[in-house]
Amino acid sequence: MAETLSPCTPRGQCQANMGANASSANADSNASSAASALVGGSAWRGREPFSIFTILVLTLLVLLTVATFLWNLLVLATILRVKAFHRVPHNLVASTAVSDVLVAALVMPLSLVKELSAGRRWRLGRELCLVWVCFDVLCCTASIWNVTAIALDRYWSITRHLEYTLLTRRRISNVMIALTWALSAAISLAPLFGWGETYSPEQERCQVSQEPSYTIVSTGGAFYLPLCVVLFVYWKIYKAAKFRVGGRQRNAVVPLPEAAQTLEVQYEQIHSTCHEGPVITIIKAVKEASPEPQMVFTARHAAIAFQTDGETWREQKEKKAALMVGILIGVFVLCWIPFFITELISPLCSCNIPPIWKSIFLWLGYSNSFFNPLIYTAFNKNYNNAFKNLFVKQR
Repeated sequence: MAETLSPCTPRGQCQANMGANASSANADSNASSAASALVGGSAWRGREPFSIFTILVLTLLVLLTVATFLWNLLVLATILRVKAFHRVPHNLVASTAVSDVLVAALVMPLSLVKELSAGRRWRLGRELCLVWVCFDVLCCTASIWNVTAIALDRYWSITRHLEYTLLTRRRISNVMIALTWALSAAISLAPLFGWGETYSPEQERCQVSQEPSYTIVSTGGAFYLPLCVVLFVYWKIYKAAKFRVGGRQRNAVVPLPEAAQTLEVQYEQIHSTCHEGPVITIIKAVKEASPEPQMVFTARHAAIAFQTDGETWREQKEKKAALMVGILIGVFVLCWIPFFITELISPLCSCNIPPIWKSIFLWLGYSNSFFNPLIYTAFNKNYNNAFKNLFVKQR
């Protein structure tokens, strides 16, 4: 019975088979453990710790994001709390601060998460990718056009200060703000209606649509058109300032001798034979060399012109505004032009730009949202006083 039930006959052969099965099982277990060790080792090597340089860069990006958000939020709070800022051009500054706050709150954090992922892959899903790309294009485009609107407002206030009244200025600034956000929304929402694709699930890639036609329209409307506007504006401001300085130097008043002991008033009436008629020139001077500019009044047929040999309050204000616009435009161009050049060239020529350079150019553009409030508040003492009053009241 035992012989018939046993599958191993004879006994030695059964023991040999059992030994072979045990050795093969051991070999399989050893092979599987070796494979798991290899996989575990490769997975561990894929998770290498960050270098010191990478940690410093990430810390810098986090600080940039937080500082951009807080600084623009402070500007917004100041404009809302101080009634004197509820007018032009502070509404343009407020619109710029809103776009820059949204960049810092909605765009930069998700971009930082993307930078931290391996291979800069997007692992947050299609819906969040669409939201991120839409807000990225919307807020950055609005920030750029708001800078353009501020430059245009400064240009008109300098060159057409008689025609550019407060009421006209308010209406034009409101129209510029509405057009800024409408154009930005149109550019950002176009991919949602089928104009290119922003998310690739196979490659886990999330980026602005690379459709060539959309690239040309979006980069042109978001950067190159406002770039042409701000460069033209600053050229006109520089030309107007140069003309005024040259005209003031040509018509400078020669100071009277310092030997004048009393106030002298000289009236001289000159009759000429030209068609312009009589010219009456009144020169007023004071004893000693006074820092006040000397004045000349010229009357021709009841038309009075006023000139000085020193800078007037309006000229100083215009010079300060021109300097602010120049710095604002210069920083805007330096921050955004590398990104938009690569953004335009990459889809058109199928160029393979290294991802590290794309990230550098993108974050350089984001940094413009940090510099904007620094520039237009540094040239306005009212903001500094308002900041101090805001913190004093908070205490």
